[in-house]
Amino acid sequence: MKRGSNGLSHYAAHFTSLHFLILFLLAVALFCAVGCKKKPAPSTAAVIRGVTREFVFAAHNASEGRAEVGMRPEYAPRQPGKPQSFIADHIYITVPLTPAGTPDRSALDAIEKELTRVAEFHHLRRVARQGAPGTERFDYLMNGKRTQSIHLITPIAASSAVVVPRRPRLAIVIDDLGNDHAQADALFRLSYPLTFSVLPDLPGSSEIAEEAHRRGYQVLLHLPMASTAGEKDERVELHPGMDANSVGKTFAAMLETVPYASGVNNHEGSLGTSNLALMNELMPFLHQRNLFFIDSRTTAATVAETAAHSAGVPATSRNVFLDDEQSAGAIRKQFALALRDAREKGSALAIGHPHPETLQVLAEMLPEVERQGVTLVYASDLVR
Repeated sequence: MKRGSNGLSHYAAHFTSLHFLILFLLAVALFCAVGCKKKPAPSTAAVIRGVTREFVFAAHNASEGRAEVGMRPEYAPRQPGKPQSFIADHIYITVPLTPAGTPDRSALDAIEKELTRVAEFHHLRRVARQGAPGTERFDYLMNGKRTQSIHLITPIAASSAVVVPRRPRLAIVIDDLGNDHAQADALFRLSYPLTFSVLPDLPGSSEIAEEAHRRGYQVLLHLPMASTAGEKDERVELHPGMDANSVGKTFAAMLETVPYASGVNNHEGSLGTSNLALMNELMPFLHQRNLFFIDSRTTAATVAETAAHSAGVPATSRNVFLDDEQSAGAIRKQFALALRDAREKGSALAIGHPHPETLQVLAEMLPEVERQGVTLVYASDLVR
C-alpha cells in the first residue's frame, strides 16, 4: 500500500506540473493576444492616398508653387447594397506659363523629375496612356495595379488662336455641368476655348469648375431661376418676390460652390428673367463681384440684359441653342446657323448641353470654325 501511495503522489505531482504548464502557456498566449497585439496594417486605399499626397506636394514644390495641382478619386460603379469601391487617384497638374504665354519647360522638367523620384521610392511602374489634346497622361502601377493617373495639362489659353481684329467671333457655352464627371471629361478632350456653365450645389460642381479652370476653360455659374412652368428644376432657385437680402444670400451660397466663375448665365428662368424687380435685385450683386451676365433667352419677354446694363454689368445674349432637338443632324444645322450669325453680325453666342450627340457634333465641327474665317472665343469676349 505504501508503494502504491507513492505512485499516486508522483502521478498527482506530474499532473499538477502539467496543469500549471498549460495554464502558463494559455496566459502567455492571452498576453500576446491582448498586450502584444500589433496595429492593423493600413488599408490599400490609405496607402494609395498617402502616395498621392506625396505626388501632389512634389509637383507643387518642384514648380515653386506655380503649378496648379489637384486630385480626384476614381470609384467603381456603385453596386446596390454594397459600399463604394475605390480604384485610384487622378492627379491634375497644370503646367505654369512663361510671361510670353508659353509652357514653362524648366518647370515641367522639374515636375517630371520629382514625380519620378516619388515613384521610384515606392517602386511604382510608369505606363504611358493616350491623352487628350494639350494633356500628357500616364499611370503609376503598384504590384501591377493602377494606383495613380497623372494628367500633365498645358492650359488651353496658351495655345488658343489670337483674336484677329474685325474677324467674326463665336463663343460656345456648355450648360448643365456639375453632376457627371464623365460628361466633363468628354468635354475636356475638346481642346478649344469653350465656356463651361456649372450648376451649383451638385456633387461635382466644385471639382468640375476647378478642373475646368486648371485646364484653361472659362467657368460660369449656371444660376437656377424660376420658370413659367411653375416647377422647380433645382432645390434652390431665384424667383419673383424675393427681397434683396434673400437674393444676395442665395446667390452668394450658389457662387461659393462654383469656384473660379467669372460670369453668370441663367438656368431655366423664363419667369425669373422676365421679372424686372428680380433682375434689378440680382444685378448689383454681380457688379460687386465684377461678374458678367449671359442671358440664355429662355423667353422672348426677358429683361435680364437690360437690367444688367443698367447696373453696370457687362452682358450679352444667346443667339442660338444648339441642341433643343437632340439629333446629330439638327445640331449640325444649328451649329451652321451660329457660324452664319457670327459672319453676318460680327459675333454670335451659342449654348449647348453635354448630350452625346452634341459632343459628337462639336468634335466634328470645331476644327472647321477657323477654316471658315471665324475665331472661337470665350463668352467674356462678347460681353459689352
